[in-house]
Amino acid sequence: MTDNTPRTRRVIIDTDAKNEADDQFAIVHALLSETLNVRGLIAAHFGESRSRTSMLDSRAEIDLLLEHLDMPTVRVENGAASALPDESTPLDSPGARLIVEEAHRVDAGPLQIAFLGPLTDMAAALLIDPSIAETDTTVIWIGGPGYGQPEPGEGAEFNLRNDIAAANVVFRSGIRIWQVPRTGYVMSAVGYAELDEKVGGCGPLGDYLVRQLKEWNATWHPEPIEHRALGDSPAVGLMLNPQGGLFRTVPAPTFSPEGGLLPGGRHTVRVCEMFDFRYLLEDFYAKLRRFAAETSTGPSGADS
Repeated sequence: MTDNTPRTRRVIIDTDAKNEADDQFAIVHALLSETLNVRGLIAAHFGESRSRTSMLDSRAEIDLLLEHLDMPTVRVENGAASALPDESTPLDSPGARLIVEEAHRVDAGPLQIAFLGPLTDMAAALLIDPSIAETDTTVIWIGGPGYGQPEPGEGAEFNLRNDIAAANVVFRSGIRIWQVPRTGYVMSAVGYAELDEKVGGCGPLGDYLVRQLKEWNATWHPEPIEHRALGDSPAVGLMLNPQGGLFRTVPAPTFSPEGGLLPGGRHTVRVCEMFDFRYLLEDFYAKLRRFAAETSTGPSGADS
């Protein structure tokens, strides 16, 4: 390490923030982490099964989180409002243009882009400017099926099926990809009791994170439940601690129209099959508690 070694990692987070209740935890964790230089947040769509304005819903949720964090200067751009129409037609957006802009910066070190939903905006950026596949950019995607035998009746993974064409564009491009598939990200569950103890009570932000998670479960989960997988958080974990993941390298697949795995081309993908979730949760809890403590007192240290 030399004196001019960057002390932060340059990152972008592309998030379907209002789709479920776990993106919120990942966004907050990233923004409270001093080694991550978050160059921007991109609001992503999440299909039309829950909302016809899903990208705008994601944007509103991002804005709400930034209000809770009192971070009005963080750059936010809108991504595409829907999936790509096919594998050759980009959906141009301010979010895709942000990706192109940051990928071509040569003055700030490598770029990592976390996709917590579909890969639409990454695919659009690659279709607009294929040369970004040759830049020092890593795509970290929470999505896609596992690489073992699928369970009987297992449908297409959610983030993948919201834009299968985009996933094929990205996986065929040759850009560096770290993937956390469904078999990896589901192993990140946390219970209500733990959330009440570790997150609830950490100011208005902590209370909101717990409340919106429980409300989502109550609205959308058909069975008794007292937990939720924070499945998007491993993307932030890999940015903070790349050695915390258990990886293997596999040939980059092509995805069938049904979301299954087909043989791909000459490229590879690093698949994170497990992440050190104990570290990840404790780091998040500590940073949230610190933020709550710092914002509960005024400049003189007295309650404000």
